Amino acid sequence: MPDLEHPRLIISNFLSFDECKELEFIHKSCSTVGYRPNVFSTTLSHLIATNSSHLIMPFIPIRERLKDKLEEFFGCEYELFTEFTGLISWTKGSSIGWHSDDNRPYLKQRDYAAVCYLNSYGADFSGGLFHFQEGEPTSIMPMAGDVVMYTADHRNIHSVDEIIDGERLTLTLWFSRDGSHDEDAKLISLLSQNLLHDKMAVPSLPLPASCNMYWFSGEQGSSQQLGFNICWARLQILGYDIYLSQDDDCDSDVSEFLIKPVQLVRGSEMLEQEFVNILHVLQVVHFYLWKASTLQTREATIDKKITKLSELQRQKINGLNSVVLSDPGLVARVFSRISEESVSICFDWKGIVAAINAWEDYTSTLIKQIHLQLPYWKSHQSMYNVQVGE
Repeated sequence: MPDLEHPRLIISNFLSFDECKELEFIHKSCSTVGYRPNVFSTTLSHLIATNSSHLIMPFIPIRERLKDKLEEFFGCEYELFTEFTGLISWTKGSSIGWHSDDNRPYLKQRDYAAVCYLNSYGADFSGGLFHFQEGEPTSIMPMAGDVVMYTADHRNIHSVDEIIDGERLTLTLWFSRDGSHDEDAKLISLLSQNLLHDKMAVPSLPLPASCNMYWFSGEQGSSQQLGFNICWARLQILGYDIYLSQDDDCDSDVSEFLIKPVQLVRGSEMLEQEFVNILHVLQVVHFYLWKASTLQTREATIDKKITKLSELQRQKINGLNSVVLSDPGLVARVFSRISEESVSICFDWKGIVAAINAWEDYTSTLIKQIHLQLPYWKSHQSMYNVQVGE
């Protein structure tokens, strides 16, 4: 039985290495500006709204395992509903003071929380230690795969130290006994609306949300302030540039750039492959980072042409960057550390081309799965891992 004074549970290696990396891929290629300064978030409803509904599939078995373990430990089997599921990352300067998760009136429905760490203190970020105000353990050092579960009330008041460097990434779930706050019913309704036509034959391509959801400024203010678009920033810190395939004026509104076809640039070279928009190329690049070690590239040939940038094309890229990355210094401060694994991956155009094909296969598989499982979810008004026969 849990400690009734401070009921909490810490489990090491609850998630596998590959589960952590898959969720990291989803977050870094789909996230938006979060609910507080220097925080980024990816919710399941956002994935559905941006035509990436299939990317909710990796969450489903993890949510089930977390809910089952939490109900077992706290003795509340079959009583809980998942109220919120989201990926949240904290970058330099973000922190949380002492609080309980239900200390705001509009969050009173939250009864339990589960926080899964997707990367590790020391290796991926500095700072960001988790502390409980009372009870044991008093402090938790986040390590990839570990999970902490606790009651979302005054018995588990907690805080998070300021992030000094890097990006601290978590999968966070809240649970409620109040069925009116069940996340599943809302998500199933959204899925039903967004999957009316059959997309099983071709991969589903992402569609960006509104521009302000991707615009980061130091004060989280108006889009007119200095700042950067996080999609472009995540690519630039990895050593990539983006070339607009269409001959557009870089004085255009940033929102227009989100939906324009683009090409990927590395140094002085450009891949002729055209991506439908910035989110499309961002997903492929982060898929490459996730799967680089398993991609079959040794005997591969590049079926896409690589061209040298002209001076005019370089000027056009620089002009675009001055708009979407209007404060390069802020980019460097926020994304102040690239993981050692990302740096150690030896760039190869063959790898990128192989990643494009592998990403399409991965996406197609998830699309088939969600189309097969959605009828069961609609019937039970619950999202669970359906064992569908071939």
